[in-house]
Amino acid sequence: MASINRRQFLALGGLTAASTLLPNLAYASKTVTPSNRILTLSSVHTGESARCEYFNGSQYVREGLLELNHICRDFRQDQATMMDARLYDKLNAIRLKLNVNDAPIKIISGYRSPATNKMLRSKSSKVAKKSFHMTGQAIDFFIEGVPMKDVHKAAMSLRSGGVGRYRDFIHIDTGPTRAWG
Repeated sequence: MASINRRQFLALGGLTAASTLLPNLAYASKTVTPSNRILTLSSVHTGESARCEYFNGSQYVREGLLELNHICRDFRQDQATMMDARLYDKLNAIRLKLNVNDAPIKIISGYRSPATNKMLRSKSSKVAKKSFHMTGQAIDFFIEGVPMKDVHKAAMSLRSGGVGRYRDFIHIDTGPTRAWG
């Protein structure tokens, strides 16, 4: 992980402590068959990226999840949360379906604090008042060089959660199964 300041270090430490309280870290999503799972995520807003193993074939890897959560943080407020690990499984499944190997998945929006969501809602009617981004259950992304229609098709083939297609990105979430765009 790139060098971090004291505040970020303390925040990551807090997330590590909090993650020990979550019972779901030992269970893998059924979206992907058990195997080691490695993702490369890159934030379009901060330029930061991380390539890490977040699942070791039998359980989620806390350190890997923390690195991915850091990339998916609300960069405006510099706040991270424990993202729903099933999102990372979905991104991995999409990557495998598209056969893009280790191409970086470009993150536009992961976690959003309530303050950021409110600000974005004031600028666009497309931002949900109770967005799954605020609960760490949604990611907006694209994969450079891959047509949006192909990424959308791969996301839809998972048949779970929400899938939204926008001009420049795909939205996935772990809410009820639905689609738009």
